Formats: sequence, C-alpha cells, structure tokens
Amino acid sequence: MPTEARKPRRLAWSIGLGIAALAAAGLYLARGGEAGAEHATAAPPPASGPQFFAKLPEQGGLPVPDGREERRRQLVEQVRETDQAYCSYLEGSRYPHESQPIARNPDQAHPNQPVTEMNPMRTPGGGSSDKVLLQTSQSRVYLAAGEAVAFSLRAVDAQGQTVPLVVTRALAQGMTYGASRPTAQVALPFADDGGGADPVAGDGAFAGVLSPAQTGLAGFHGTIRTEVRYTAGGRSGFALFDVIYTPTLPASWTGQVREATENGSLNFYLRLDVRQPGRYVVTGRVDDARGKPFALATFNDVLGAGAQDVKLSVFGKLLTDGAPQLPLVLRDVDGYLLRENADPDRLLLPRLEGKVYASKTQSPKGFSDAEWQSEERSRYLTEFAKDRKEARARLAAFDPGQAAPPSACAQPAG
Repeated sequence: MPTEARKPRRLAWSIGLGIAALAAAGLYLARGGEAGAEHATAAPPPASGPQFFAKLPEQGGLPVPDGREERRRQLVEQVRETDQAYCSYLEGSRYPHESQPIARNPDQAHPNQPVTEMNPMRTPGGGSSDKVLLQTSQSRVYLAAGEAVAFSLRAVDAQGQTVPLVVTRALAQGMTYGASRPTAQVALPFADDGGGADPVAGDGAFAGVLSPAQTGLAGFHGTIRTEVRYTAGGRSGFALFDVIYTPTLPASWTGQVREATENGSLNFYLRLDVRQPGRYVVTGRVDDARGKPFALATFNDVLGAGAQDVKLSVFGKLLTDGAPQLPLVLRDVDGYLLRENADPDRLLLPRLEGKVYASKTQSPKGFSDAEWQSEERSRYLTEFAKDRKEARARLAAFDPGQAAPPSACAQPAG
C-alpha cells in the first residue's frame, strides 16, 4: 500500500487514542470529584473554641423582643422610685432639722475624741516604707482662741511591735498663700516622759502640745501645720498635723443654762454673750440617763450683739418615739460664727466639753407625739406624692389588669 494511503489511517488512529485518553481522564476526574464531594460533605469535627451562641432552632427563628413587656417593666420601676422618694422623705422629715436622732449622725456623737490614724512611714522625697507603720493622734482639728491641741506619734512594725523612734525636729507654722507673708515658725518639744500630753513614759509614743495663743502664732487665723521629723527603723521620716485656729472669740458662754417644756418639746437655753453679731451655728449632744447617746440638737440663726439665748431643742415626737430614760443630759456643745464669702469661713466659739446640763424633767408627760410640720415639708410631700400618683396612673393606663407594686410606707399619697 502506498505511503500516502497509510497516513490518513495513522492520523485517525492517533485521534482515536487521544479521544480515548481524554475519556479516561474525564472518567478519572469524575470519580475523583465524587470522592472529593463525599469527603467535603463529611461531618466536621466538634468545635474546640468557646460557644457564644446556642444552636438556632430548626423552625420559628429567633424570638422577637417583647416591647410591651419592657415598657411595663419601666413603668413599674418608675412607680417604685417615686414611692421610695415619697416614703424616704416622709420618714426622714418626721422631726425638724434642728432635732434629730443621733443614730442618723454617728460621726458627730463624740466630737472631742482624738483623731487617730496609722499609715506607712512617709520618707523625704515622696516615698514610704511598708516595714515601719506610723501611728498618729491629735486631740482636735478646730482650735478656738485660748485652746491647745496635743499631738502624738509612735512607730510599729507589721507585727505591731514598737520600733524605736527619735524626734529630731518639730515646727509649727501658719499656712499662707500668694503674696501673704510667711508666719513665724514655732518649735514644739516632743517627749516620751509621761508628762504633759504623754500619758505613759517609755512606751515609744512621743507627744507634744501646741498652744497658739502662747506663741508667735497668736494672731494667725487659718490652718496651722506642724511638721515632725523623726528617725525610725534606721530611716528618716516625717508626719504632718493640721489644725484650724481662730485667734479671737466672736462670743463667749456665760455659764447660764435653763430648760423648758414648750409646744411638746424639751428645750435647753444657753446664754451667750455676743460680741460680733451674725449667723451662729451651735450643736449639742443629748444622752439619756444611762449615758446612751440619744439626740443631736442644733441651733442655726442670726444673733444680735449682747446677751442672747441659744435654744437647743429635743423634739417631742423624737422623745415619744425613742422613749429615752429620763432625765436627759446635754453635753459637748460647740459652735461658730459663720463668715460668708471669707476664708476661713468661721470664727469658733469656746467648746463646752463633757456634761453641760442635766435636765430636771423626770416624766414624759407634756411631750407631743405630733410630727413636725412646716411649709417646706408640706411642699415637698405634695410634690413627691404628685410624682408617685402620676407614675401609678401611667402604669394603670398601660396595663389595667395588673396591680401596682405595694408601697414602702403605710401613709397614702395625697
């Protein structure tokens, strides 16, 4: 057969082989794809990370927020808040501002107790030492003309054992600002000898006394700072004591005290000789016959010059509600002349420490059980009651079938 005749046959044969190869490759890929598809649809391994959301439900989808329930919750909360405001004011205003249970003001029950602190030892440069703790005490913060203040300090370790301490320097100086001239510096002796303000000798506590009227600070009005330098535990440290001093007395007590049962309350009248007229604020503490703190009595009014009476009142309903054991004792009276738009803002009265007067009233007869009434109280109660009533009305209009939360107080709103 001629060569030209064989060429078409070879070409057709080659094409046939190619088609067969392509078909085989297609079949292979198809089978591989099926295997891959089977592999792709296999169950994934369990998640190992944190699951933030639960599995979605197969039917129904996510729950839709209930706007009505949220609105009702808000209205109920408004009812509770307005009711609480009304009841709190109703209860807190049963007695006048000037005659309150001392339990409401426990920080004022014993004003003449020393102010004590314990802190890590402060070192120059702003550092501190946790290995040494410094105990400090001062007998008072406010100091009237002629009064003195006692300071004391002691160093201890973390186990409470005394660390030897040596006071190297103690200076008192009035704090001045701006263009004011610096005041004199007054050296204070500190000792651990059991004399003066130091009650026990050799116990590691050092005490000193500042009497401004007997020093170059006699005429200074304001804050007097005492800086005490010492060494303890092999390191240098310092402590600061501040007092607010009044160099002149705006008024003085005459020592005359009387009592009277008036309008159902027990009143104490203290005679004050006023040199500088103005608004005076005076506070006294009242104990029952067993010495238990009972009431805080306050005077806040304008007094003219000359002999004036300061009335400290124990309200009748406070007496009937508290039923203290009689007779009552007035003690620890302090006060000041308020100076508006001035710094310092007060001129201190000499304090009356301890027992001032024991009442002669032995019976609760004549004390009134009526709550305190005033234009201010009526106005506030009316406003609070209005707010509460409106909140309840909004809740009732929104959800008439549901009852409002119960009130926190028994007395209904007006």
